[in-house]
Amino acid sequence: MKKFLLFAATCSILSCTTQKMKYPETPQIAHEDQYFGEKLNDPYRWLEDDRSKETENWVGKQISFTQSYLEKIPFRSTIEKRLTELWNYEKISAPFKEGIYTYYYKNNGLQPQAVLYRKDSKGEEELFLDPNTFSKDGTTSLAGLAFNKKGTLAAYSISEAGSDWNKIIFINAVTKQKVGETLENVKFSGISWLGDRGIFYSSYDKPEGSQLSAKTDMHKVYFHTLETPQKEDILIFGGEKVKRRYISADVTEDENYLIISAANATNGNELYIKDVKNNSDFIPIQIGFENNSSILDNKGDTFYLITDKNAPNMKVQKFDIKNPTQWVDVLPETENVLSAHTGGGFLFAQYLKDAVTDIVQYTYEGQKIRSISLPGKGTATGFSGKKEDTTLYYSFTNYITPPSIFSLDVNSGKSMIYQKPKVSFDPDNYVSEQVFYTSKDGTRIPMMISYKKGTNKNAKNPTILYSYGGFNINLTPAFSVINALWMEMGGIYAVPNIRGGGEYGRKWHEAGTKMQKKNVFEDFIAAGEYLQQNGYTDKDHMAISGRSNGGLLVGATMTIRPDLAKVAFPGVGVLDMLRYHTFTAGAGWAFDYGTSADSKEMFEYLKSYSPVHNVVAGQCYPATMVITSDHDDRVVPAHSFKFGAELQKKQGCAAPVLIRIEKNAGHGAGRATSQIIKENADILSFALYEMGVSPK
Repeated sequence: MKKFLLFAATCSILSCTTQKMKYPETPQIAHEDQYFGEKLNDPYRWLEDDRSKETENWVGKQISFTQSYLEKIPFRSTIEKRLTELWNYEKISAPFKEGIYTYYYKNNGLQPQAVLYRKDSKGEEELFLDPNTFSKDGTTSLAGLAFNKKGTLAAYSISEAGSDWNKIIFINAVTKQKVGETLENVKFSGISWLGDRGIFYSSYDKPEGSQLSAKTDMHKVYFHTLETPQKEDILIFGGEKVKRRYISADVTEDENYLIISAANATNGNELYIKDVKNNSDFIPIQIGFENNSSILDNKGDTFYLITDKNAPNMKVQKFDIKNPTQWVDVLPETENVLSAHTGGGFLFAQYLKDAVTDIVQYTYEGQKIRSISLPGKGTATGFSGKKEDTTLYYSFTNYITPPSIFSLDVNSGKSMIYQKPKVSFDPDNYVSEQVFYTSKDGTRIPMMISYKKGTNKNAKNPTILYSYGGFNINLTPAFSVINALWMEMGGIYAVPNIRGGGEYGRKWHEAGTKMQKKNVFEDFIAAGEYLQQNGYTDKDHMAISGRSNGGLLVGATMTIRPDLAKVAFPGVGVLDMLRYHTFTAGAGWAFDYGTSADSKEMFEYLKSYSPVHNVVAGQCYPATMVITSDHDDRVVPAHSFKFGAELQKKQGCAAPVLIRIEKNAGHGAGRATSQIIKENADILSFALYEMGVSPK
């Protein structure tokens, strides 16, 4: 295996000039808003118009500027080549059975998208769906797939250029021939079959104006009858009568009930159940948005659900549909956060212990069968399937262990390796350790630090500090080829489990929301200080990185503490905190953030950390690569455009500010392999270049 070493580079190949850069011109056009009597100018408001020629021209100039800067990095192509080599191994998913076939996804190494294959009862393989044929450049991806219970019909959704707006296509699963018409303008939707008749799906009315950035606020569940026009689809739930931002629909495995989950934000939901065989009215199970509950399964009229109602760390309960308000404990709350799955007629409880997975198998009555032995400390996912399955599959990984798939005999509890990747990476040469540090207010925070064995704590190691800190999302250990290359080159990769996530339950999440959001940034800053104080790195060799809500984390951190790190990567970030709720489905993020319209106090708090509004002229900010995509309709690129423009205008030193804009890509999901490799080669190269370190 080719080895890379790091050495301090000279000014002859690195950016050691003190002269400020000349960026593409970004005109400032006066635009005044008022918030509770306070007037604010928004000079880059024009960049929010993604359909204007002016914005298009500006994007083109920024792309050219960024590429010209990156092209002068002498080792960029070498890093891209090595990353491509590491990425080029066969990847196969866990299998799943539908009808008479066993299906699985496979990528031969560098294919733009994974391909769906299947085997018949004789074990003969055939290609079922190849998303690489959906578009010439590989940027149209398979976004969802569902079979009817008999496995004879399938519906799959596709995303074009990474957009959240999808299409649903129907095929005969036996002949692979298309059936009926394609459904258009589907967004934030599952696919759930009712017999052979058709599917339930969710969408919004197509917005007026830009489909990329216009607000979508009223979700609807429809039933589509196969081989009928979409215009005849029946509204089942939502719309004007029951206005909700997010609604999902699922049919139970026995096909007797329809389950509706409805929410106005990313936290808290209502639950309704409808007897579809008898066409009953919807029965309310949970009303209001104070709690998070979801149905796991049913046995006849008995339903099993997981909930945080009176249980911040979650518990499993059951109820009879004839008495839906009387919930009885099956798996009581514990000191560790619980998630749960069903398969093979059993419950599988997944507990988080300091962000590491522990799996326990139970009966539906809550009787413990066994703890599932895992290969080590890390993240195990899967453990789900149909009631009649006798074998389930799960994946295990951590920061230095490529994900392997195991088969589990649900009756004996015996696990066996099913698929082990042949990636060119030896975990024995690396270490991943968990440490605990103290945040500004005294809160104890866990952090995983991964690096090559023998790394000296000389405070000079190139280090990437990555986190998220929001929306109850857990950051658990997972292998990445990108991080593998970073560590192979001598870098350190550190991930703190900061507040705002769900690693320690509801209280941990809420401690990083609304008027407590700054706890998240303080936790992240304290993580960086810990790494520097304990000899892992120093401020001249540290990069901070995050995507989406993590992009906000980086943007806020670099404006609060511009001296913390040498390099910053705010990726597809929520960066204009005064206007985020006016784009696409952004209003649904208000549980975590609050909005500038809520109150004067909330407005002032948001303004105090909103990255777009806290760039100070003349301040020296880290070398920054603002990352976004032209088809991101989750966190619209205007956030990144405005923040990047502010930084370029006000940067007080020679550290560069690049705005990297990916064409034909969205928020992240469904990108082609080549897009992922090129972006991350740019990130790793830029980080080392600006730190004054070069691989050789």
